[in-house]
Amino acid sequence: MNKIKLEIAGLSYSQTQSGAYALVLAESGGKRQLPISIGGFEAQAIAIELEKMTPTRPLTHDLFKNFALAFSIDIKEVIIYNLEEGIFHSKLVCEADGLTTEIDARTSDAIAIGVRFSCPIYTFEHILSSAGSLMDETEGKEEDFTKDDEESMETDGALNTLTEMELEGQLGDAIDNEDYELASKIRDEINKRRAN
Repeated sequence: MNKIKLEIAGLSYSQTQSGAYALVLAESGGKRQLPISIGGFEAQAIAIELEKMTPTRPLTHDLFKNFALAFSIDIKEVIIYNLEEGIFHSKLVCEADGLTTEIDARTSDAIAIGVRFSCPIYTFEHILSSAGSLMDETEGKEEDFTKDDEESMETDGALNTLTEMELEGQLGDAIDNEDYELASKIRDEINKRRAN
């Protein structure tokens, strides 16, 4: 079976499951996307790596990476190989001393580890055709406005009033308090100002 490469297209709070996040993987060079529901901890672990934030202490996925590197194990790829009763099954393809080993993992953990190794993510046609959707299908859909959206707008509005120096201080505090969602918003605000 030919593998299909996926890219991380987005990570957002799930509108359908309380406490869950939606990780959206997009077909590389294609129009399909694969939405996967993941937990808050895994969402934070993926987000802080994508945002290149450094937590004060290593998270579980950072510990796994440090452990793997200490024993010269390289993660070559993440493969989402099966979908059974709405649950995605994945594996990490690892290499050490010229030997390749596949390790079964939850998809959220596999991707959180994979982004730390900058390795590609793959799936197969039968998974994309059964669980994927066209990107155009989801664009422009009106989503329900929730309390979380309201709080997010209030936070974004408050960030607009701070100076860049104050934002830097808030960013440090958010990382120290392990509030990576807020830290991500602050980082976005800083980057937006520096781009102008």
